[in-house]
Amino acid sequence: MTTPSVLFVCVHNAGRSQMAAGLLRHLAGDAIEVRSAGSEPADRLNPAAVQAMRELGIDIAGQQPRILTPEDSEASTVVITMGCGDTCPYFPGQTHLTWDLDDPAGQPIDTVRRIRDDIHARVHELIRTLRLG
Repeated sequence: MTTPSVLFVCVHNAGRSQMAAGLLRHLAGDAIEVRSAGSEPADRLNPAAVQAMRELGIDIAGQQPRILTPEDSEASTVVITMGCGDTCPYFPGQTHLTWDLDDPAGQPIDTVRRIRDDIHARVHELIRTLRLG
């Protein structure tokens, strides 16, 4: 059985997709390959997202926002978009999911925690699905 590969995509790759990738890496370990990217990457991660993740014992501070490439998408078995609209490439044979999540950019930490917790629940479900699927 091949290792599933998940790509999380949001516009700036500085908040939602980075939190999701950090959570999936933390919870699934090497059982799932994890990538994240953005259609218009920011210069740095959202500090509130870094703080919210650190509160769970997950350090994403060393990650850098990166541009979404067709190669990232093509190499992934599951592509999860979070507000990147039509800029996300589609390749046949992949599972494409859209997670409707608020953008944490410019939000107070309590709002970012709520977004993080929503992502956390979705990542748990994703792991369950990938391991049973």
